[in-house]
Amino acid sequence: MIEWIVVVLAGFLGGMLNAVAGGGSFLTLPALIFVGVPPIAANTTGTAALLPGYIASAWRFRHDIEYPRGLSLLTVSVVALLGGSVGAAMLLLTTNEVFSALIPWLILLSTAAFIIGPKLMSLKKNTTGSRSERHYCRYIQAINITALLVICIYGGYFNGGLGIILLAAFGLMGQVNMYGMNGLKSIVSALLTVIAVIVYAFGGTLQLEYLLVLGVSSVVGGYVGAAFTYRLSQQRLRSIIVFIGVVMCVVFFLRAHID
Repeated sequence: MIEWIVVVLAGFLGGMLNAVAGGGSFLTLPALIFVGVPPIAANTTGTAALLPGYIASAWRFRHDIEYPRGLSLLTVSVVALLGGSVGAAMLLLTTNEVFSALIPWLILLSTAAFIIGPKLMSLKKNTTGSRSERHYCRYIQAINITALLVICIYGGYFNGGLGIILLAAFGLMGQVNMYGMNGLKSIVSALLTVIAVIVYAFGGTLQLEYLLVLGVSSVVGGYVGAAFTYRLSQQRLRSIIVFIGVVMCVVFFLRAHID
């Protein structure tokens, strides 16, 4: 009985955390390992179970979504599906050891980028006057697509901290509306997770007995988390996201040291 309580609670809190900032996998992964699921299967099953939560959050934020310069819904969708499939295939073909060693550094960099992102965008706006508008738009579009593709590959491979990394990237792309950024983050996360789950299923790594319970609880958590986000000021929401990023950095650095 206790194992199902752990799984339900992890799904709810994971979906809620993903709606607010990201990092739900950091709850579902250890919970599944705790109840006896092998690490790789716990990773893929937890990622798959959080998919409904991504969709629920995207729906909740649908009226606030804005796209970075040079990107559209079609472009974002293609990049997310491509990156998610590549990352998922890499997971099935490799082990987690090397990438796990990089995780705390990636989260540290993404959190720092989230903090300084608005300042960098202000600096860029003040130093681009000498470029032609058309050339600058193509330049920005290429950078944004490349950055998003790399992040989606990461999301298909591990998914942990994906929300923090996406929010940091959107900040560097010029996004400032936290509600719109959260909605776009949920769309990208949902799309790359859909294709990743299909790849995971072909690889036979999903634990179906836990998948449904985690999925249902993550839907509830995702909607509650999105509603909770609307009650916060954007400054406070930004502070919470930075705090979550710092905590995740510490946890993964400690885990790497212990291992």
